[in-house]
Amino acid sequence: MKANPNSGSFYNRLAIITLSAVYLLILAGGIVRSTGSGMGCPDWPKCFGTWVPPTSADQLPANYQVTYAEQRVRKNHRLAGYLEKLGFAGTAKALRAETIAAPEAAFNVNKTWTEYINRLIGVLVGLLIMGTMAASLKFRGTNKTLVWGSLAAFLLVVVQGWLGSVVVSTNLLPWMITVHMVLAVVILCLLIYLVHESTSNTWGDSLSLAQIKPLRAILVISLTAMVIQIAMGTQVREAIDLIAVQFGFAFRDQWIENLGTDFYIHRSFSLLILGINVYLYLLLRRTKQEHLIWWAQVLLALLLVEIVVGALMVYFAIPAWAQPIHLLTSTLIIGLQFWLFLEIKRPQTV
Repeated sequence: MKANPNSGSFYNRLAIITLSAVYLLILAGGIVRSTGSGMGCPDWPKCFGTWVPPTSADQLPANYQVTYAEQRVRKNHRLAGYLEKLGFAGTAKALRAETIAAPEAAFNVNKTWTEYINRLIGVLVGLLIMGTMAASLKFRGTNKTLVWGSLAAFLLVVVQGWLGSVVVSTNLLPWMITVHMVLAVVILCLLIYLVHESTSNTWGDSLSLAQIKPLRAILVISLTAMVIQIAMGTQVREAIDLIAVQFGFAFRDQWIENLGTDFYIHRSFSLLILGINVYLYLLLRRTKQEHLIWWAQVLLALLLVEIVVGALMVYFAIPAWAQPIHLLTSTLIIGLQFWLFLEIKRPQTV
């Protein structure tokens, strides 16, 4: 097999570091959400009007709750106006109503710094994405896929940063959080593609067409099922967020029993996903390709971790530490599935 000349390059190493940082950001975002720290900083990109957030209430701006509530309402009315022009009159009306109804959160130093650290990691990801884009220019004459892919990743991160400001201004409006999460998964998969595109291909024998077709098919099914599962998970997550607010983030043992049918469908669907990926593992074993079999074993291990953590959340009153792990593991699963899909589709050059 011929090795990819980009493998081991500065670009390849930087892309791997950037991908790792995005996973760290997803974990940090999960911690922010599970601890109710999303409004720890009421403004964006600054926090209480400064680049370094306060550590005590006496450092806060005067009458800050009223001030930031008024700023949020003005910003969301502008956003609602844009939505109306785009034809989303119903969404604009709901945004105005929810913006006015949502109170401004009181200062909590722990939540403020949890959100601030999350933002710092976001800045790090942005800088790494910029570095990846700059490093890709080296290949503009030999591999334009890396150049255009890196540019796309940068533009998506810019959009993601803007969405982050909207999430804050809308006081964590549930559907905005879901859009924020979906775009994070898109960025994640794009970075995985760039890492794969610049990684060496020195595996063993080529797969036959008879092996490739069923593997591609089951991986498409597996990826589709996982996307559906993540979408359902965001709906369950939104329901939990609403219940958490209603209970003042207390009485966690009562949260599960107040969830609707979406939760039970989400829980049962995990078994179907496990079955699909067990079948994928059996197919990959027949290829005799050790690297593919190893990745499939890692995938099954992640799925088991995801199911166990999900069960712990149900039977142990949704412990805060379990939520970010559950989120991180789900994105690791879909990332690995996408990596395997790329491996199966990789042209085999002898």
